Amino acid sequence: MLRARWIQVGLLVAVMASAGSPCAWARFQVPPPCNNRFTIDQEIAEGRQIAAQVFQQMPVLPDSSPVSQYVRSLGAQLVPFAPGHRWPYSFHVVASEDINAFAVPGGSIFINLGLVRASETEAQLAGVVAHEISHVALRHSTCNLSRSQAPRAGFGIASALSSVLLGGSTWGSIAQAGIGVGATAVFTSMSREFERQADLLGVGILHDAGFDPRGMAQFFAIVQARYGQRGAQWLSSHPNPGNRMEYVNAEIATLPPQRNPRVTSAEFTRIRGVAMNQRVYSAREIEAGAWRGTGRYALRAGGPGQVIPAPRAGGQGASAMRLGRSFLGLDDQMVPYQGRGFVVSHPASWQERNLQSGGAAFAPPNGAGQAGIGYGVVIDGARWQGGVRDASSLAQATDALTQELSEANGGLQPASQLTAITVGGRPANSVELQGPSPVSDNGAQLAERGRLVTVARPDGDVDYLVFVAPEPDYATLKPVFDDMLQSFQVR
Repeated sequence: MLRARWIQVGLLVAVMASAGSPCAWARFQVPPPCNNRFTIDQEIAEGRQIAAQVFQQMPVLPDSSPVSQYVRSLGAQLVPFAPGHRWPYSFHVVASEDINAFAVPGGSIFINLGLVRASETEAQLAGVVAHEISHVALRHSTCNLSRSQAPRAGFGIASALSSVLLGGSTWGSIAQAGIGVGATAVFTSMSREFERQADLLGVGILHDAGFDPRGMAQFFAIVQARYGQRGAQWLSSHPNPGNRMEYVNAEIATLPPQRNPRVTSAEFTRIRGVAMNQRVYSAREIEAGAWRGTGRYALRAGGPGQVIPAPRAGGQGASAMRLGRSFLGLDDQMVPYQGRGFVVSHPASWQERNLQSGGAAFAPPNGAGQAGIGYGVVIDGARWQGGVRDASSLAQATDALTQELSEANGGLQPASQLTAITVGGRPANSVELQGPSPVSDNGAQLAERGRLVTVARPDGDVDYLVFVAPEPDYATLKPVFDDMLQSFQVR
C-alpha cells in the first residue's frame, strides 16, 4: 500500500515537472535560514554594487556576445526551479582562462570562458550554473558575512558613523571584504558545508529543468582529473566537502527516472567552439589590465564593448578612487526621499541606502565602496538622556556625537566651534570636522572634510546629518550639501 502511494505521488510530481512547475525532490531539504543580518533589499543592493566592481576589474563580455547570450539562456532555463525568493538573476561571462564561476549576493552570476571550454557537455555546464544559482537561493554569501566576526577597520567619518553610531550599517560592508581578480572574497569563498548544500540543491534544479544531473558529477571529475593547476581556482573557491562524487551520485539515485534527459545540444557544441576561439586572459594579465584598451569588454551590465579606463593608483585597494566632476551629480535635478521621520532631497544620480537603524545614506556613483563612504551624506537619529529641550541640551548632544566620532576614527577632530543654526524651522547645531579620508589620489591618502549637523526633534530626540568629501573636493560639493540641508524637514 505504501509503495503504491509513493509511485502515485512520484508520477504526479513528474507531471508537474514536465509542465515547468518548480518542485523539490529527494533527500535534500533546504536548511532553515541562517541568522542573516541582511534584508532581501539590502542583499540585492549590495550585490549590484559588487557586480559593478566586477565589471570594472575583470574583462566581462558584453551581453551581445554569442557566449553571453547562450549562458544567459541556459540560466533562464534553470532559475524557475530554484526555491525561495525570486532573485533578479543575471548571467555574465568573463574572458578568464581559469576554470571558475562565482555568484555575488542578489543574483549576479559570472562564468569564466575557461569553464565553458572545460565543459564537455551542456549538462556539465548547466550543472555549474545550477550550483551557483543554489548559492544565491540559499543566501550563502550574506550568511558567510553575517557569521564573520572579524573586526573591520573604520575609514572616514561616515564609515565611523555607520559602524558605531548606527549600529552597523550594511552599506559597503560586503564590498569592504574586497573582491580582487580571483573573486575569492568572503562572499564567494564557500565553506565545505555550503558547497555540499549547493551541490545537492543544484542536482535537483538540474533534474527538474530536464538536464541529466550526472553532468554535475562529471564536471567535478573532469576538473580534478585533467586540469591540474588551471583547475585550482575552482577548487580554492569551491572546496571539496569530501566524497563529493559519492554523495552527488547518491542524491541522483533518489530522483525519479527521466525520459530522455538533456545531455548536450548542437547549440552548446557551436558556442563551445566560439569560446575556444576567443581571447582569454590569465589572472596576472587581468590584474595588469591590458584588456581595458581593447574595446571588447563591457563596463556595466547590458553595456556595449568599450575602452575601459584604468583605475588610478590605490583606487581598488584599501582606498577608493578620487571622483571626477562628472561623477558628482553637480548639475542633477534634486529628487525627494521619504525617510523614517524625515524628508530630504538629493541629486537624482546619487544612490540611496536604507540603514538598519531607520536612517539613510546617499552617495554619488562609486562614492562608497571597499573602504567606506568617501563622498556623501549619512542621516540618522539619536536619543539624548533626558531629551533635547533647549539650546544647552542640544549642544551637549552635539558634543557627545562629535566625541563618539573622534573615538571611533583615530585622527578625527572638530575643525570649528559649534554654531547654532536653524534647519527646517527647527533648532540645530553645526560643527566642521576633519579626519583621514578613505579616498586616495595617485597613491596618496587624502584628508577628509566633514560637517555634522544636529537637529532637535519635537519629541526630544535628535536627527543628525553628516556630509563628507575629500578635502580637495569639499568646496565643489558644498552647494549640493547646502541644498540637501535646506530641503531637510523633520516629520
